[in-house]
Order: sequence, then C-alpha cells, then structure tokens
Amino acid sequence: MTEVPPRSPCPCGSGRRYKACHGSARRPEPVLRPFAGRDDEPDWVALRELVPSATAPLTLSAGWLAEHPGHADRRITLGTVLPETVPALVREDGEVLLGLQSPARGTDISVDFTAALVAALDAEPGGVVEVPAAPPGTPRLVDLLDPAPLTITVHPGFDWWIPPPAPGDTPNPEVAATLERANASVVPTARLTGVEAAYWCEVGDRRHLRWAMSDPEDPLVDALARLAAAGELTVGPGSRYAGAFRALGCVVPVWDLAADATAAECEAPSATLRGRLTDLLAQPGPLTAAERRARAGLVGRTLTLR
Repeated sequence: MTEVPPRSPCPCGSGRRYKACHGSARRPEPVLRPFAGRDDEPDWVALRELVPSATAPLTLSAGWLAEHPGHADRRITLGTVLPETVPALVREDGEVLLGLQSPARGTDISVDFTAALVAALDAEPGGVVEVPAAPPGTPRLVDLLDPAPLTITVHPGFDWWIPPPAPGDTPNPEVAATLERANASVVPTARLTGVEAAYWCEVGDRRHLRWAMSDPEDPLVDALARLAAAGELTVGPGSRYAGAFRALGCVVPVWDLAADATAAECEAPSATLRGRLTDLLAQPGPLTAAERRARAGLVGRTLTLR
C-alpha cells in the first residue's frame, strides 16, 4: 500500500486528515482494494457502489471444494443488496443469497463478504444468517471463489428477492408492500456488453454512463487527458465528461449523456474509447501543454468515495 502523508486527506473518504483517521495508531487501516486479484475487480466495485439491483451466480474454487466437499452442490447467488441490507440469507431449498452492499463490519469488505458466505454455507435453510465477526484467517474472495468473471444480470427491481410461488400460494401482503417500495427506489440501469463494468443509468430526466476502471490511476488520468485535449473523451453524440470518483481501488469516470441516449447507443463509442485508452496506456510519454491543462481539469473533478 502506498504511504499516505499524515496531513493528506484520508483515502477512506471521511474528509478527515489521514493522521486523525485511519493513520491513527488506534485504528487499523482499511483495505483500499478489497477485490484486487480478480480479473473482474471493476464489476465487483460497480456492484458494491453503483448498481441498485443485480445478481450473479457464484462458484466456489476448486481448492475450497477439495477441502469442503459438502459444499459442492450448493447454489450461491451474489446480489447487490438484500432486504434490510442483511449480509446473507439461505432459502428453504438451500440456495444462498449474499448481499454485497451490506454495511462494512471490518477493514476489508472482501473478508466481510467471505465471512458471510462461509457462515451461510454452514447455516440451516430458511432465514437470515447470523454472521459473526470475521476471525483471523478468514479466506478472501480470490481464495474462496472460482476466478471466472461474473455473469451479471441487471434487474429493473428486486423481484429476485422472492422465490417463485408454489401453485396455490397466496402472496403475503406485507412482503408484497415491502417489495413494491423497494422496486420504486430502483434507478433504471443497464450494463454495457462491449466493455467491462460500464453502466448506463437514468436518474430522473438525466442519463449517465458510469464506468469502473482498474487501470493504475496516474497513467489512466494521463490517457483520459490526452483524449480530452483531442476532443475524443466521448461515449456518444451529446455526451459530456462530468468527472470521476475513486472507489475501492478503481477510478470511475462519469459521462452525462444526451437526454434520449440509450445504453445501446453507448456501446460502439465506449468500445472505441476503451481501445484508444488501451493504446495510450501502452505508449506513455510526456504530456503536451494542452494535455497538462486537460489533466488538471480532470483531477479537479475527481472525488474519493468513503
């Protein structure tokens, strides 16, 4: 981890100086990249920080299954958030549901998550899982899960919370009301298919593209500045680069889109932009005066979450 000067803002995003926050000897430092080591790290960050409702099936690693053969047939579903933000549920049929957006309990979100998964795998079916504080030696995501990238489904609501009803079942009015309230809060969101971890969303009457990128920050900002100076920092007609934020080790650039822009219309321009970024990252060099001015503008519009 890069050393942070004591009087600099704390990387956790609290707004306090590092020496008064996680730089204090009394407080352990947070893990700033909890999903590092996975090729799909940006999507984990996006599901934690950006996406209101999405799911993905999870597969346990071969090493874990070799040591825990009883877990081989378990269905495990990653979800963005579960009812009341609980960390884990086990359905009556034994399917495990895990909420990635449950509140952090320790300094490493990855360990919080795997502690919930291990507890759920050992829990009885039919309810919320009691998740203890993660003990020393709790495995991290890279140790517990298969390394294959997530297969993500973005949902318009939270109907996936409730298993399909059996024939003749009568819906619970309280559950139905809770689900209706939750569904009403969902920001319409779509994941682009041509690039990783880019999400179109519609907030009120405005549309945006938010794109989590795990490229090293300084070279990435240099590349973005080169594109900005060349007038190429775009994800489609009418789009405008709005700024970026740092989240869990990723830089997340954000574009404002044209009022009627669809996710499909962002696909080709976003793929072109990703190709240009890849080329520029492979050919670093000094910035021109115009590119340095563009870079200063980009840095001035970059914030840190938490």
